[in-house]
Amino acid sequence: MYRDFIEKQFNVKLHQIIISHPRLKQHPIKKVVIKPYLKGDQLLFQFQSYSATQVFHKNYGFEDALTVLNGYLDQNIFKQMDGFSSNFTWHALINKKGHMTLKKSEARFEKVPNLSHNRQKQYLLPEGRPIPYLVELGVMTPEGQVLKKKYDKFKQINRFLEMVDDVLYVLDQKERIKILDFGCGKSYLTFALYHYLTAIKGKSVDIIGLDLKGKVIEDCNALAKKCHYDHLHFEQGDIVDYTSGHDIDMMVTLHACNTATDLALKKAVDWKAQVILSVPCCQHELNHQIHIEPLKDLFSYGIIKERVAALFTDAMRANWLKANGYEVQILEFIDMTHTPKNLLIRGIKADSKKEGAIDLSGFDALEDYLGSDLTLRKL
Repeated sequence: MYRDFIEKQFNVKLHQIIISHPRLKQHPIKKVVIKPYLKGDQLLFQFQSYSATQVFHKNYGFEDALTVLNGYLDQNIFKQMDGFSSNFTWHALINKKGHMTLKKSEARFEKVPNLSHNRQKQYLLPEGRPIPYLVELGVMTPEGQVLKKKYDKFKQINRFLEMVDDVLYVLDQKERIKILDFGCGKSYLTFALYHYLTAIKGKSVDIIGLDLKGKVIEDCNALAKKCHYDHLHFEQGDIVDYTSGHDIDMMVTLHACNTATDLALKKAVDWKAQVILSVPCCQHELNHQIHIEPLKDLFSYGIIKERVAALFTDAMRANWLKANGYEVQILEFIDMTHTPKNLLIRGIKADSKKEGAIDLSGFDALEDYLGSDLTLRKL
């Protein structure tokens, strides 16, 4: 019954199908995105398979596409399926026995998709449909069109949400996800995270944004209230002094300056946060300390020294998180042309069965080589 419904969606009105949340955490494929496109007069379907670090593309005709999709369902690899077409939006949950519970709602997209193989990218937050907080923040018009001068910001928001979406499977068992955003600023991404998780993914969340600026906090709380985001709150405070009254499932820190990033990472590790997303900024500490005798002539060029120190700092942070029981990636957040502060450190708490004693010997050896004494190690 349900498969018949899904099969009928494989037509020119389909925008995309997302199969996600692998039943086994160690499964190499984390999600599969299926999108139709036209090659001449032939309707084909591209399967984008996402591993932890790569995306693999393969194209199929109608019959083969259904065979591959049914293979995923027969093997009961994934727990969730979301579909978007011009007629329906549907959300399906698949239990351990392979039984599917499917809910349909009105179409999220109003127009038949452009099936050109070079069509415009479909973002997790779609263009052409107004999103209240983006309208209020001046990113969208009331009709849902993205303002040209804000398009880089719109892409940044969607790129961030893609990075979040890739690791949501880690929090599947949580009835309510508790998220803390250090240094939230104007909170474009904080609002995006709340909207995406609640309005699109249907999850229950509590999000707290923390920043030093009182006026920023006041404005953000006012906007959250206006958008009826009842479980999104903002508080004025410093990373150093902040204490949480409950466990934190996801910790976000975007552009926390210099060693504030280190303080945030230490807090997240102490809270045993399952997911850490950090975009560091202004990595001055190592730049003032780094001394490698054979490279001293190279470091006589200030810009070279600054960039090398920044990259080394973030690599050291990633290794420190690994030593504390996290699986870590360093990803390009947004294009370098938009900002040079474009690396995101993403950490996922390893299975508790794999945890052991913290071994920082490798970190210490690197510090000795760099001639440094970093805050992260002192913590």
